[in-house]
Amino acid sequence: MHLRRRGGYNVPLAGRPSAEIEALPEPAALYLPLASRRFRFSEVLAADGEAVEAGWVLARDPGHFGVPLLAPRAGTIRLGAAEGHIVLEALKAPGGARPGEEIADKRRRLLDLGAWQHFEDAHTGALPDPAGEPAGVIVSTVRLEPFGVRGDAILRNNLDAFGRGLEQLQSLLQYQPIYLVMPLLESALAEEVRESLRGHAFLQIVTVPLVYPMDGFGLLARRLGLKTDAEHRVWAVRTEGVLAADRALGASRPVLERVIAIGGPAAKQPRHLRAVAGYPIEAIRSGEAAEGARLIADGVLTGAAVEASARGLDAECTGLVALEEPKPRRQLLGWIRPGWGRQSYSRTFLSALRRTFPEAIPAAMRGEARACISCGQCEEVCPSRLMPHIIHKYLYAGAIDDAERLGVSRCTRCGLCAYVCPSKIELMEEFARAEEQLAEERRHAAEAAAAAGREAAQ
Repeated sequence: MHLRRRGGYNVPLAGRPSAEIEALPEPAALYLPLASRRFRFSEVLAADGEAVEAGWVLARDPGHFGVPLLAPRAGTIRLGAAEGHIVLEALKAPGGARPGEEIADKRRRLLDLGAWQHFEDAHTGALPDPAGEPAGVIVSTVRLEPFGVRGDAILRNNLDAFGRGLEQLQSLLQYQPIYLVMPLLESALAEEVRESLRGHAFLQIVTVPLVYPMDGFGLLARRLGLKTDAEHRVWAVRTEGVLAADRALGASRPVLERVIAIGGPAAKQPRHLRAVAGYPIEAIRSGEAAEGARLIADGVLTGAAVEASARGLDAECTGLVALEEPKPRRQLLGWIRPGWGRQSYSRTFLSALRRTFPEAIPAAMRGEARACISCGQCEEVCPSRLMPHIIHKYLYAGAIDDAERLGVSRCTRCGLCAYVCPSKIELMEEFARAEEQLAEERRHAAEAAAAAGREAAQ
């Protein structure tokens, strides 16, 4: 099955990581954040001064089915040494983490051994209920946003484990399909992947063009006709999550390491690194990024700047993009400069005469916020066929019902509308706030209807 392109745009950012994976040197201590994009590990189980082994549960998130924060290495716990973190000191040389407790329920094993953190709801991005029955599973080997972990970097030496992981996922299902998303290209690796999976009748291979965000899970789910409701979610997982499933279900071993991508114009050597949660941010910054660079976690379009208070990699980090901070300088005769070295989606600069080239985009807006000019560029790139500029005007006027009617809830959060906007309007964030408000209103309406039903029954 091939999915055709609708909208989309590839950001020509310099600093694409190479496909090689290298190991980071062992640090003196690990700083494990008690919060990440989705999780809040508020139930701390480790005690100050306690000696722990690799794979022990240090904390859990009670709001997300008890997802564990695992000790990536053996060492000694220090609580209170860094605000918002569990510090692990006196680290022992890494070895084979001991197998976890044998758990008959495979889904519980995925959760307790740290593999379930790689899964998300395709439509919402939230952690799905491991006990629920999905309407389908989307497995993507494609990562198009600059710069996340490349599927080819992970697959190159792990094809057997990847196939076993897919079989493990299939064993959790009854009749639900597994869609394997691959790039629309001919290469030796792509052919090797197809050959290694030949005979897996439960798989449906889906090819997508190499245009961002054709790999977006929400977009893929809708294009595949996978609707969702409270009881039937669509599970989504990328390449490394399948390998995590193989480790947890096939070997009953905790998932303690992950691969992260280091890229961007200010990266010293764009590449992939094998790391653990809690690895010191400053060690990565000093070793991998230019001095004074800003680090963006999990993609330059949809990620967030690494806060100064963050001491270590969180449990979900997939990559860091290094951007140069803007320099306060004025270009001589800048008002007549044609922009030979700067690209624009509108192709109004002289660079439009050049072939596409990777640009060293800095951490700057490159302009100032202005009112919407109704240029329509956001509508051109939107993969969901929305009219972001019209939705923005409705939201600005407080007409959230009209914004809902135009499909604000179908936004895939790819960030392209904000990227191409010449007025620098943060459309993605605006739409996310609107959807949260609509979800809250629906929740209140459901509670009111339930209360009315109970009164009528009495």
